Amino acid sequence: MRIRRVSVLIDGGFFYKRIKAWPGVDRTDPAKVADAARYMCKRHVQKLIGEQKDQKDQQDSRWLDHVYRLFYYDAHPYEGTPHHPFMNRQVKFAETEEARFRRELFDHLRKKRKFALRLGSVIAEKRSWQPYDRYMKDLLKIWHHAEYLRGVLEDPSQMDQAKSAAALKALEAWTGLPEDGIAYPLRQKGVDMRIGLDISTMTLKRQVDTVVLVTGDSDFVPAAKMARREGVEFILDPMWQSVSPDLNEHVDGITSGLDKPTQNGGLDMPADPN
Repeated sequence: MRIRRVSVLIDGGFFYKRIKAWPGVDRTDPAKVADAARYMCKRHVQKLIGEQKDQKDQQDSRWLDHVYRLFYYDAHPYEGTPHHPFMNRQVKFAETEEARFRRELFDHLRKKRKFALRLGSVIAEKRSWQPYDRYMKDLLKIWHHAEYLRGVLEDPSQMDQAKSAAALKALEAWTGLPEDGIAYPLRQKGVDMRIGLDISTMTLKRQVDTVVLVTGDSDFVPAAKMARREGVEFILDPMWQSVSPDLNEHVDGITSGLDKPTQNGGLDMPADPN
C-alpha cells in the first residue's frame, strides 16, 4: 500500500468559531475540543488512504503512518492588565476564563501524537476600550441629535418636546451600555505567517505530498498556489462554510473532515480516538 505523506494544518481561531455548529462538541471543555480537532484530522487522512470511518477494530487503523505532522495554529493568550473604564479596575487578561481555556486546550493538543503547536502572539492595537460592533449602531444615533442638544444647552427656549424625546432615547443607548459591552482591541500577530512558512517549508523540502488546510481565509492563496506548482496536492476544509471563488480556484479540492452539522450536531467520535 502506498504510504502518503500528509499534513493537516488547522487555523485554530477559525476552527474554534466554526465548531459551535456541532452542538455535540462541548466548547467549554478543552479536552473535547482537542479530541474534535484530532478526530477531524483522522477523518481527512482516512479519506485520503481509503480507510473506512466505521472500521470496527480501531487498532487496525494505520492512519497515523501516513501523517507527517498535524499542526494547530493559534496565539498565546494576552497577558496585559489594562484599566477598565466602567469597572474602574485593572483587567488581568492572563487570569480570564478564555486564557485558562486556551492554555488547557494547548496542553491537551501537545499530548496528542504527531500534533505540533504553532503559537503567535496577541497585541493591543490601541490603548483604549471600544464598544462591540453590535452596540455601535444605536450608540451612533446620538450624533444626529448633537446639534439640537447643543442648541438647547445654549438656549433652553429652543427645546422641542418631540426632538428632546428622540434625543433622550438615543442617549439611553449610552447610559444602558453594559460593563461587558466594551472590548479591549486585540489582534493576533504571526499566526498567518507561521501557516504560510510551514506550507512553503514542507513543500520545498518535499516533506509532504498532500496538505489539508482547515480555514476559510483567502489570505493563504499564494501559499496554496506555490504548493500546487511544486506538485503538492492542496485540499481545503472550510468546515462547511462557503468560500470565496478566489480561494476555491487555487486548491485541488474542498472537503470536510466532519460530517455536515445538523440540529443534533453530534460527532460520532470514539471515546479515546486513535
